[in-house]
Amino acid sequence: MKVINLSEHNSLLNQYLKEIRSVSIQGDPLRFRRNIERIGEVMAMEVSRVLHYAAEDVQTPLGIAQIDTLQDSIVLGTILRAGLPLHQGFLNMFDHAENAFISAFRRAGRTVNGQPQLEIVSEYIAAPSLHEKTLILVDPMLATGMSMEVAYKALLSHGTPKSLHACCTIGTPQAIEYLESTLPSDATLWCAAIDPVLNDKKYIVPGLGDAGDLCFGEKL
Repeated sequence: MKVINLSEHNSLLNQYLKEIRSVSIQGDPLRFRRNIERIGEVMAMEVSRVLHYAAEDVQTPLGIAQIDTLQDSIVLGTILRAGLPLHQGFLNMFDHAENAFISAFRRAGRTVNGQPQLEIVSEYIAAPSLHEKTLILVDPMLATGMSMEVAYKALLSHGTPKSLHACCTIGTPQAIEYLESTLPSDATLWCAAIDPVLNDKKYIVPGLGDAGDLCFGEKL
């Protein structure tokens, strides 16, 4: 699996990352959602650079222009609910894409040595056929990588995509290591940033907090 850390290169992406991390700025849900959306727009442009194009003739008022245009059939997949603003950013750029939505949530699983183990459960999926299409699967926080794996495997019930691009706002080395063993070897993982550790509640540190709550308000 190829891993790309976009924060290693200077761009406006880092300004948006600063604002979603900052406790003095992120408290405005509208601004937080829009910054996540803008990160999606920037990431979509980066992903678009590695897709497949072919020359097409376009009639203008004065003649014919030849333009290289996207040939891939794109499906944008999103993990509910935190993924919605990031998904919208990608959809702003890939405006002809089909869309897929998957639920994924944490719950305590089986107990090992007296400790409950984290389990990711998916109970909802709405997706088109993925057969021979390019799947771009987005989730803002890639903490353990388990949600991304569960979402991808759930989507396989709708066909096998030609290629997979997994995209997140903030990932961790633990998640990357996990996905290297669970996603296709030719997949590409795009991260706006990679943070070093998880705390004992499996939250990314320094991270930004709970992306879903910051976008849409606290949940029970």
